[in-house]
Amino acid sequence: MANLGKRTTAARAEFAGKANVTIEEAVSLIKSNANAKFDETIDIAVVLGVDPRHADQMVRGVISLPNGTGKTMRVAVFARDAKADEAKAAGADIVGAEDLMEIVQGGTIDFDRCIATPDMMPVVGRLGKVLGPRNLMPNPKVGTVTMDVKAAVEAAKGGEVQFKVEKAGVVHAGVGKASFDEAKLVENIKAFVSAVQKAKPEGAKGTYMKKIAVSSTMGPGVTLNVEAALAV
Repeated sequence: MANLGKRTTAARAEFAGKANVTIEEAVSLIKSNANAKFDETIDIAVVLGVDPRHADQMVRGVISLPNGTGKTMRVAVFARDAKADEAKAAGADIVGAEDLMEIVQGGTIDFDRCIATPDMMPVVGRLGKVLGPRNLMPNPKVGTVTMDVKAAVEAAKGGEVQFKVEKAGVVHAGVGKASFDEAKLVENIKAFVSAVQKAKPEGAKGTYMKKIAVSSTMGPGVTLNVEAALAV
Protein backbone atom coordinates (compact mmCIF):
# COMPACT_ATOMS: atom_id res chain seq x y z
CA MET A 1 0.00 0.00 0.00
CA ALA A 2 1.34 3.42 -0.90
CA ASN A 3 2.27 5.75 1.94
CA LEU A 4 -0.38 8.39 2.57
CA GLY A 5 0.52 12.03 3.10
CA LYS A 6 -0.08 13.71 6.44
CA ARG A 7 -3.02 15.70 5.10
CA THR A 8 -4.74 12.62 3.67
CA THR A 9 -4.11 10.60 6.82
CA ALA A 10 -5.52 13.38 8.99
CA ALA A 11 -8.57 13.76 6.78
CA ARG A 12 -9.31 10.04 6.85
CA ALA A 13 -9.03 10.05 10.62
CA GLU A 14 -11.44 12.97 10.79
CA PHE A 15 -13.93 11.14 8.56
CA ALA A 16 -13.62 7.80 10.38
CA GLY A 17 -16.97 6.62 11.69
CA LYS A 18 -18.83 9.46 9.96
CA ALA A 19 -21.59 8.22 7.69
CA ASN A 20 -25.30 8.67 7.11
CA VAL A 21 -25.06 12.31 8.17
CA THR A 22 -27.17 15.36 7.34
CA ILE A 23 -26.26 17.66 4.48
CA GLU A 24 -25.21 20.34 6.96
CA GLU A 25 -22.91 17.96 8.83
CA ALA A 26 -21.37 16.69 5.60
CA VAL A 27 -20.66 20.19 4.29
CA SER A 28 -19.04 21.27 7.56
CA LEU A 29 -16.84 18.17 7.62
CA ILE A 30 -15.80 18.45 3.98
CA LYS A 31 -15.06 22.19 4.10
CA SER A 32 -12.88 21.81 7.21
CA ASN A 33 -10.77 19.19 5.43
CA ALA A 34 -10.52 20.80 1.97
CA ASN A 35 -6.98 22.06 2.42
CA ALA A 36 -5.50 21.73 -1.06
CA LYS A 37 -3.57 24.63 -2.58
CA PHE A 38 -6.42 25.24 -5.02
CA ASP A 39 -10.13 25.84 -4.56
CA GLU A 40 -11.46 22.30 -4.48
CA THR A 41 -14.73 21.38 -6.18
CA ILE A 42 -17.46 19.91 -4.01
CA ASP A 43 -18.79 16.84 -5.80
CA ILE A 44 -21.94 14.82 -5.27
CA ALA A 45 -22.60 11.25 -6.40
CA VAL A 46 -26.08 9.74 -6.26
CA VAL A 47 -26.52 5.99 -6.65
CA LEU A 48 -29.90 5.24 -8.21
CA GLY A 49 -31.94 2.06 -8.44
CA VAL A 50 -32.28 2.22 -12.21
CA ASP A 51 -30.86 0.40 -15.21
CA PRO A 52 -30.16 3.08 -17.84
CA ARG A 53 -29.94 0.40 -20.53
CA HIS A 54 -33.74 0.57 -20.52
CA ALA A 55 -35.21 3.72 -22.05
CA ASP A 56 -37.92 4.00 -19.39
CA GLN A 57 -35.25 4.06 -16.65
CA MET A 58 -33.05 6.79 -18.11
CA VAL A 59 -32.48 9.72 -15.76
CA ARG A 60 -31.56 13.05 -17.29
CA GLY A 61 -32.16 16.63 -16.26
CA VAL A 62 -30.91 20.11 -15.68
CA ILE A 63 -30.86 22.38 -12.64
CA SER A 64 -29.78 25.97 -12.16
CA LEU A 65 -28.03 25.86 -8.81
CA PRO A 66 -29.12 28.80 -6.63
CA ASN A 67 -25.52 29.80 -5.91
CA GLY A 68 -23.83 28.70 -9.13
CA THR A 69 -21.04 26.15 -9.41
CA GLY A 70 -18.02 28.41 -9.04
CA LYS A 71 -16.71 26.98 -12.31
CA THR A 72 -16.00 29.04 -15.40
CA MET A 73 -17.94 27.34 -18.17
CA ARG A 74 -16.74 27.42 -21.75
CA VAL A 75 -19.73 27.31 -24.06
CA ALA A 76 -19.82 26.33 -27.73
CA VAL A 77 -22.79 27.19 -29.94
CA PHE A 78 -23.66 25.75 -33.33
CA ALA A 79 -25.56 28.52 -35.11
CA ARG A 80 -25.59 30.65 -38.24
CA ASP A 81 -26.15 34.28 -39.13
CA ALA A 82 -28.26 36.25 -36.62
CA LYS A 83 -28.34 33.41 -34.11
CA ALA A 84 -24.55 33.16 -34.26
CA ASP A 85 -24.34 36.89 -33.52
CA GLU A 86 -26.81 36.44 -30.65
CA ALA A 87 -24.68 33.67 -29.17
CA LYS A 88 -21.52 35.77 -29.35
CA ALA A 89 -23.26 38.72 -27.73
CA ALA A 90 -24.49 36.47 -24.91
CA GLY A 91 -20.93 35.43 -24.11
CA ALA A 92 -20.46 32.14 -25.98
CA ASP A 93 -16.79 31.20 -26.18
CA ILE A 94 -16.95 29.35 -29.51
CA VAL A 95 -19.52 29.85 -32.27
CA GLY A 96 -19.65 28.17 -35.65
CA ALA A 97 -21.36 25.77 -38.03
CA GLU A 98 -19.62 23.33 -40.39
CA ASP A 99 -16.29 24.91 -39.46
CA LEU A 100 -16.88 24.10 -35.78
CA MET A 101 -17.96 20.57 -36.70
CA GLU A 102 -14.64 20.02 -38.47
CA ILE A 103 -12.72 21.32 -35.44
CA VAL A 104 -14.52 18.88 -33.14
CA GLN A 105 -14.08 16.03 -35.60
CA GLY A 106 -10.37 16.80 -35.55
CA GLY A 107 -10.29 16.09 -31.84
CA THR A 108 -10.38 19.60 -30.38
CA ILE A 109 -13.14 19.91 -27.78
CA ASP A 110 -12.37 23.09 -25.90
CA PHE A 111 -15.74 23.59 -24.21
CA ASP A 112 -17.87 22.36 -21.30
CA ARG A 113 -21.34 22.87 -22.79
CA CYS A 114 -22.63 22.60 -26.34
CA ILE A 115 -25.73 24.40 -27.58
CA ALA A 116 -27.31 24.28 -31.04
CA THR A 117 -30.20 25.81 -32.90
CA PRO A 118 -32.62 23.19 -34.28
CA ASP A 119 -31.58 23.79 -37.90
CA MET A 120 -27.98 22.89 -37.00
CA MET A 121 -28.79 19.41 -35.66
CA PRO A 122 -28.14 17.64 -39.00
CA VAL A 123 -24.60 19.00 -38.74
CA VAL A 124 -24.21 18.36 -35.00
CA GLY A 125 -25.67 14.87 -35.43
CA ARG A 126 -22.50 13.81 -37.22
CA LEU A 127 -20.65 14.37 -33.95
CA GLY A 128 -22.74 11.97 -31.89
CA LYS A 129 -19.93 9.47 -31.36
CA VAL A 130 -17.62 12.27 -30.19
CA LEU A 131 -19.95 14.42 -28.10
CA GLY A 132 -22.27 11.70 -26.80
CA PRO A 133 -19.79 9.86 -24.55
CA ARG A 134 -18.74 13.21 -23.04
CA ASN A 135 -22.36 14.16 -22.28
CA LEU A 136 -21.96 17.19 -24.57
CA MET A 137 -24.52 16.32 -27.24
CA PRO A 138 -27.16 19.06 -27.49
CA ASN A 139 -30.58 17.83 -26.39
CA PRO A 140 -33.94 19.64 -26.41
CA LYS A 141 -34.90 17.90 -23.13
CA VAL A 142 -32.27 19.92 -21.26
CA GLY A 143 -32.64 23.11 -23.27
CA THR A 144 -29.48 22.89 -25.35
CA VAL A 145 -31.31 22.58 -28.67
CA THR A 146 -33.13 25.87 -28.84
CA MET A 147 -33.71 29.02 -30.82
CA ASP A 148 -33.25 31.06 -27.65
CA VAL A 149 -29.48 30.76 -27.67
CA LYS A 150 -29.11 33.88 -25.54
CA ALA A 151 -30.99 32.31 -22.62
CA ALA A 152 -29.19 28.98 -23.05
CA VAL A 153 -25.74 30.58 -23.02
CA GLU A 154 -26.57 32.76 -20.03
CA ALA A 155 -27.94 29.75 -18.12
CA ALA A 156 -24.80 27.73 -18.81
CA LYS A 157 -22.58 30.60 -17.73
CA GLY A 158 -24.72 31.24 -14.64
CA GLY A 159 -24.34 27.88 -12.92
CA GLU A 160 -26.72 25.53 -14.70
CA VAL A 161 -25.83 21.86 -14.19
CA GLN A 162 -26.83 19.05 -16.51
CA PHE A 163 -26.95 15.52 -15.17
CA LYS A 164 -27.31 12.12 -16.79
CA VAL A 165 -27.19 8.69 -15.18
CA GLU A 166 -24.14 6.58 -16.07
CA LYS A 167 -24.15 2.87 -16.93
CA ALA A 168 -23.63 1.91 -13.29
CA GLY A 169 -26.70 3.89 -12.24
CA VAL A 170 -24.76 6.82 -10.77
CA VAL A 171 -25.32 10.55 -11.27
CA HIS A 172 -22.31 12.84 -10.68
CA ALA A 173 -22.09 16.63 -10.49
CA GLY A 174 -20.04 19.48 -9.09
CA VAL A 175 -22.20 21.55 -6.75
CA GLY A 176 -19.85 24.34 -5.74
CA LYS A 177 -16.40 25.17 -4.44
CA ALA A 178 -14.79 24.69 -1.03
CA SER A 179 -14.55 28.49 -0.77
CA PHE A 180 -18.36 28.80 -0.78
CA ASP A 181 -20.12 29.57 2.49
CA GLU A 182 -21.53 26.45 4.13
CA ALA A 183 -25.09 27.73 3.73
CA LYS A 184 -24.63 28.19 -0.02
CA LEU A 185 -23.23 24.68 -0.45
CA VAL A 186 -26.09 23.22 1.56
CA GLU A 187 -28.59 25.09 -0.59
CA ASN A 188 -26.94 23.87 -3.80
CA ILE A 189 -26.86 20.24 -2.64
CA LYS A 190 -30.52 20.36 -1.61
CA ALA A 191 -31.46 21.79 -5.01
CA PHE A 192 -29.50 19.10 -6.86
CA VAL A 193 -30.95 16.22 -4.82
CA SER A 194 -34.44 17.61 -5.39
CA ALA A 195 -33.84 17.85 -9.15
CA VAL A 196 -32.66 14.22 -9.35
CA GLN A 197 -35.68 13.11 -7.32
CA LYS A 198 -38.03 14.97 -9.66
CA ALA A 199 -36.35 13.30 -12.64
CA LYS A 200 -37.38 9.83 -11.40
CA PRO A 201 -38.43 7.85 -14.49
CA GLU A 202 -41.65 5.88 -14.78
CA GLY A 203 -39.73 2.63 -15.17
CA ALA A 204 -37.88 2.93 -11.84
CA LYS A 205 -38.78 0.07 -9.49
CA GLY A 206 -38.04 -0.37 -5.80
CA THR A 207 -35.77 2.12 -4.04
CA TYR A 208 -34.96 4.95 -6.43
CA MET A 209 -32.32 6.91 -4.50
CA LYS A 210 -30.07 4.35 -2.81
CA LYS A 211 -27.04 6.34 -1.70
CA ILE A 212 -25.75 9.91 -1.73
CA ALA A 213 -22.10 10.78 -1.15
CA VAL A 214 -20.39 14.16 -1.07
CA SER A 215 -16.66 14.89 -1.27
CA SER A 216 -14.11 17.52 -2.21
CA THR A 217 -11.66 17.05 -5.08
CA MET A 218 -8.82 15.84 -2.89
CA GLY A 219 -10.69 14.70 0.20
CA PRO A 220 -12.52 11.58 1.37
CA GLY A 221 -16.25 11.25 0.80
CA VAL A 222 -19.06 11.09 3.33
CA THR A 223 -22.48 9.52 2.85
CA LEU A 224 -25.69 11.41 3.53
CA ASN A 225 -28.83 10.20 5.22
CA VAL A 226 -30.99 9.79 2.13
CA GLU A 227 -34.33 10.19 3.92
CA ALA A 228 -33.15 13.41 5.58
CA ALA A 229 -31.80 14.74 2.28
CA LEU A 230 -35.12 14.05 0.57
CA ALA A 231 -37.15 15.61 3.37
CA VAL A 232 -35.87 19.13 2.68
